[in-house]
Amino acid sequence: MGAYRAPLRDIQFLLQNVFQAEKMFAAMPQTEEVSDDLITAILDEAGKIAEHLLSPINQTGDQEACHLENGQVLTPKGFKEAYAAYVEGGWPSLTGDVNYGGQGMPKVLSAMIEEMFFGANSSFCLYTILTTGATLTLNQHASDELKQTYLPKMLAGTWAGTMCLTEPHAGTDLGLIHTKAVPNAEGSYAVTGTKIFITAGDHDLTDNIIHLVLAKLPDAPAGPRGISLFLVPKINVNADGSLGAANNVTTGSIEHKMGIKASATCVMNFENSTGFLVGELNNGLSNLFTMMNYERLSMGLQGNGLAESSYQLASEYAKERLQGRAAAGPKQTDKPADPILVHADVRRMLLTMRVNTLAGRALSLYSAFQLDIARFHPDDAARKRASQLVSLLIPVQKAYCTDRGFESCVLGQQVLGGHGYIAEWGLEQNVRDARIAQIYEGANGIQALDLMGRKTVRGNGELLAVLIEEMEEFIASQQENSEMQSGLEAFQALIDELKESTAVVIENAKENPDEIGAASYSYMELMGLTLFCFMWQRISAAAQTAKTNNEASADYLDGLIKSGDFFMQRLLPKSKALVEEIKAGAKPLMAMTADQF
Repeated sequence: MGAYRAPLRDIQFLLQNVFQAEKMFAAMPQTEEVSDDLITAILDEAGKIAEHLLSPINQTGDQEACHLENGQVLTPKGFKEAYAAYVEGGWPSLTGDVNYGGQGMPKVLSAMIEEMFFGANSSFCLYTILTTGATLTLNQHASDELKQTYLPKMLAGTWAGTMCLTEPHAGTDLGLIHTKAVPNAEGSYAVTGTKIFITAGDHDLTDNIIHLVLAKLPDAPAGPRGISLFLVPKINVNADGSLGAANNVTTGSIEHKMGIKASATCVMNFENSTGFLVGELNNGLSNLFTMMNYERLSMGLQGNGLAESSYQLASEYAKERLQGRAAAGPKQTDKPADPILVHADVRRMLLTMRVNTLAGRALSLYSAFQLDIARFHPDDAARKRASQLVSLLIPVQKAYCTDRGFESCVLGQQVLGGHGYIAEWGLEQNVRDARIAQIYEGANGIQALDLMGRKTVRGNGELLAVLIEEMEEFIASQQENSEMQSGLEAFQALIDELKESTAVVIENAKENPDEIGAASYSYMELMGLTLFCFMWQRISAAAQTAKTNNEASADYLDGLIKSGDFFMQRLLPKSKALVEEIKAGAKPLMAMTADQF
């Protein structure tokens, strides 16, 4: 199996040439010191960790997996040492609040680091992102006392965090949860219930684990309106900050999964465990959305990271594997056959992987920049606009990047043929590890329904209008660029298709609410394709400018431009089928009776 290589050149090109990160950060006082040089230095170091620390224990971690001994989850060999090095380097605190020991760095940086870590070792990365999401939620919603007690240790990496939502009978419909929180005399709560599918619910990497648990008070309103959020530590914390007695938080079992086997997915039991309210009573689901949105962005990054890993393995294999001759005649006459890279269908698969991975990375960066603007920008209007874009982008970035990421892993496996099915080569692990990203943190069908229903139909397309304004401003900015005109025309036509499809669903949903669900997945894919087109238009424009100014290798830039051409000519036409699916409406889906299935 080939070793993972951090895609630093592609990342740096996106940051410096496409998004002009230094200029964007300079406009915000809290990030004005984040220069290109600082970004490069941080990403270079993160790349070394991915390549030299995480990648070497990826396959062995998958083979050994986590195991439960005497109620304690033990991670595979090498994970504790890798985590200790991760903590020693100060990585857990990168984006944390400076008031509690964080470094206050922008999300853009952590997004690219997460992608590299996911590509090198998805199981390991999952332990780290849960803690980051938990600290973000506590920082935004917890009391000062809770923040002072828990955030410094979590940002230091000595305590970890989790998110406990799902129960055996309640997944997407969290209003059905049974976990109870009964008030105690001293202001805490006794939390009792069982949660399942809890990533990093238990492990041996940290001294304590801080669970964010959704539960209901005995007299809470029915449904989602009665959910509250509680901080429940695995081990109680004394008044002086030291660890006290165990808190009746136990691991019932760990799941035996298809993939991410070195990441502990636990059944967690809480039995009169001491918990502390985070935020307001009966507003827990809303408060936990802070963490869920963060994790959804991370899932898209997992898709991108594993797609990149798969592309590296497949492209290297295709250059070396001799099989058959080129259709136009032998390319390597001194050898018994040509490398399979000469075959058009192999190139189709590799180019599909490449262009979707680059576009997914760019979309993730675009989304992360909006998060940073919403957090750091001094102008209220800029923050509001960025928040609107985040609301629209996150479900698409999560669903479309994980769908394309899994597809890339499968394509990579296909490039390797029989070797892709064999464990030693690594592609079959990537396929298994990537599959979960389409399911957790809200399955992709739920993301599509959220996009179509809550974010589009119910808002009468107002969020989409903000995005379309961004896209059409870019088109206007490129009118003097003769090399871009053909692509821009196709991009504008795609935007028009998206507008028309949106209007059709909004109108049809007035008479039939099933139209929302019927259109949702096709609409999400159309939106994702449109955003990928937007990203490729930006990449192509930046590559042409850099080529004119001799700012990078001409061969590298030419490769980017040709990749963009492949996307526009071979992948963009899929929009026509998606538009027709949306127009078909709900009738073909809802016509059959239950007995006919």
